[in-house]
Amino acid sequence: MNTAIEVLLGLGAAVAFSAVVYLLLRSKYLADRNALEIQRGQAAADAERALLNAKEEALRIREAAEDEIRRRRADLELESARLQAREEVLKAQEAELTATEHAVSDAERSVREKLSRADLAIEKAAGLSVGEAAGQVLAKAEQQTASAAQKRAVEIEREAVDNAERRAKQTVLDTIQRLAAEYTIEATTSVVDLPSADMKGRLIGREGRNIRAFEQVTGVDLIIDESPEVVVVSSFDPVRREIARLTLMNMMLDGRIHPGRIEELHEKAAAEVERTVREAGEQAAQRAGIAGISGAVLQALGRLRFRSSYAQNVLDHSVEVAELAKLLAQELGFSVEVAKRAGLLHDIGKALSPEWEGPHAIAGMSFLKQHGEADSITHAVGAHHMEIAPETPEAQIVIVADSISASRPGARRENLEEYVKRLAKLEEIANSFPGVDRSYAVQAGREIRLLVKPDQIDDRAAVSLAEEVAKRIESELQYPGQIKVTVIRETRAQHIAK
Repeated sequence: MNTAIEVLLGLGAAVAFSAVVYLLLRSKYLADRNALEIQRGQAAADAERALLNAKEEALRIREAAEDEIRRRRADLELESARLQAREEVLKAQEAELTATEHAVSDAERSVREKLSRADLAIEKAAGLSVGEAAGQVLAKAEQQTASAAQKRAVEIEREAVDNAERRAKQTVLDTIQRLAAEYTIEATTSVVDLPSADMKGRLIGREGRNIRAFEQVTGVDLIIDESPEVVVVSSFDPVRREIARLTLMNMMLDGRIHPGRIEELHEKAAAEVERTVREAGEQAAQRAGIAGISGAVLQALGRLRFRSSYAQNVLDHSVEVAELAKLLAQELGFSVEVAKRAGLLHDIGKALSPEWEGPHAIAGMSFLKQHGEADSITHAVGAHHMEIAPETPEAQIVIVADSISASRPGARRENLEEYVKRLAKLEEIANSFPGVDRSYAVQAGREIRLLVKPDQIDDRAAVSLAEEVAKRIESELQYPGQIKVTVIRETRAQHIAK
């Protein structure tokens, strides 16, 4: 009995367990089916949304294409109308030319008839043959034609010169206005501030030992005067002066001032300046938009960063000349790459050591040839100061760009003392010529006007005087840009009516 009950209980438990398992499995099945249906619904919604987006994109593309077709159709219609109008104008011109040709033929026939009658009349009246009469008429006509042609040639030449000058001025003005440049002022001295008043004594050292060692190592003059808490580093070599300035500043920061330490700091400053020079050359080439320059050329180019001419930094001037040359070449239709590369490198001879002999243009040309620059570049560099004759348009462009950069307003300036001396020297040179009554330097020294005595200087002599004064100024003065020499000869006749 107990066994049967246990069996029944076991069967019941098994049935219950099976029911529970069945219910769990059915619940999982229903959950999975619901999830699948949800996923199917989501996928359908995504597909429908993607289809809708695709339809919208297709519609947008179609509308854009239709707009483009309409625009091109309108352009074609406009071009067709323009061509049709042009064709009508050409037809009208052709008809006019045909009518003119007929009129000319009729006139020519009439002239021939009149000449034939005139020949007969001349033979009868003058007893001359037709050939002799024609020769006299032709000789007179040739004389009149030659005179008229000469006058016309003078007029044409004057018009051509005026047009060329006007166009050249406009091109230069357009080029300058498209350029913007800044300058930093350099000099032959560098002023270094001292941290304290007693630093002067330490720089001088016992019996001047330190200052002598500093000047011997750096190759500059160290000026220590009564100026409070400043010393001046003086040298005409700007790179050497910059190395000395860095050496002096590092020496004051270090605090150890003796000959051995001066040599160590000088070597470090020289290495730092060389690195700065290389970076300056690379940055200048990058600013000018020029690639492919060798390392030695970049190093020499960077040394121009420490050079100046009339307060115009030579490296900035070189970059500006490159930009001006590029703009001029674009305006005139010549090689932009050759013009701007030669413009950037035109003053590189100023950075070379004294072993490179000759003017800086010739030295720069030789240096660039040695480092593989093209002949078109080296020729333009060598010709930019006319030491050799410029033979290419790009060489002429570099000459013009260099002149513009040097002489344009604001590019260069002098100190007041030099400016006053130059004006006084200008007037002194002008007044030294016989026949000059007085002279005036005007336009900030860019023009000198000479008032001459009319009884001593005639018109032809005035032209010669202007040329002689200009040559004398070129040989005796140094000045930025150009100086115009104007000779004024005035005569006045007076009489009193009584």
